[in-house]
Amino acid sequence: MKQILNRLFEHQSLTRDEATEVMSKIAAGVFNESEVAAFITVFLMRNVELDELIGFRDALLSLAIQVDFSEFHTIDIVGTGGDGKNTFNISTAASFVVAGAGYPVAKHGNYGATAVCGSSNVLEYFGAKFTTDEYVLKSSLEKSNFTFLHAPIFNPAMKNVAQTRKNLGVRTFFNVLGPLINPAQPQFQFLGVFNLKMMRLYNYVYQTLGAQYSIVHSLDGYDEVSLTDDVKVINTQGEFVYTPQELGYGTINQKALWGGATVREAAQIFQNIFDNQATIAQKDVVSANAAMAIQTICRDKSLNECKAEALYALESGAAKKALEGFLKVNS
Repeated sequence: MKQILNRLFEHQSLTRDEATEVMSKIAAGVFNESEVAAFITVFLMRNVELDELIGFRDALLSLAIQVDFSEFHTIDIVGTGGDGKNTFNISTAASFVVAGAGYPVAKHGNYGATAVCGSSNVLEYFGAKFTTDEYVLKSSLEKSNFTFLHAPIFNPAMKNVAQTRKNLGVRTFFNVLGPLINPAQPQFQFLGVFNLKMMRLYNYVYQTLGAQYSIVHSLDGYDEVSLTDDVKVINTQGEFVYTPQELGYGTINQKALWGGATVREAAQIFQNIFDNQATIAQKDVVSANAAMAIQTICRDKSLNECKAEALYALESGAAKKALEGFLKVNS
């Protein structure tokens, strides 16, 4: 580690293989907490480079508990967090809408870090039990089109850096890695990011990895299609900016997306969405994200067609049926 740090302090960067090796050793507990803290701090002083990030990803994926959902052609729908907006569980709700529309979702999630209620919090509130059992996970996909991979149990190697990250108390490159280390490695990725710099970085990563993806960022800082402002979208077909009106919606007030002060309040909003008791703003933002996720899978479909599928899944009860089916298998 001393040699690595000296190189990094001299403004050198790591190759993909070097990054893989050092992350593997960090995860294995080879280095002490001070060494790991110094290493992390380097990337607070400068941006992590593409080869470094992919190398870190390679290491953590190789150490993760592996599952094979390749026959399902799944999508992951996730936000990076870090936007400080404390919205309700938009990406998780959109995931069940997409599942209700007939598309398999393998969501990689965790407890809330920058928001009151993360995807793991809300699903656990409704009684979901997290597992690494591939039979149960596949059964969940077969019966509900949705399965959930709780990050801490699939990535046990991350435990060796958990205390250091907690002690530092700042956002690090490990937060950037979250969406990239889904052990199922879904064929499709719908990702929301909280700033344009992150958007460019993930775009380079997905291009390098050859993924089919959409990355979204609302220009007022949300890591999803918030409909509170214009949204920038980058996918395999190019870069686009849409107003809420161009997507077929009205502009939403930021307060309408508030996720509550407790997990219970967030869970009530979540339930209302599937009971068709949500506000217009809540319903619109969920359907907008679900529509773009569907278009990520079906590039030949127009956004209006995808929006119609999302709304039908919500209004017909198919999305609620997907949620109930998931909970039945996983409770």
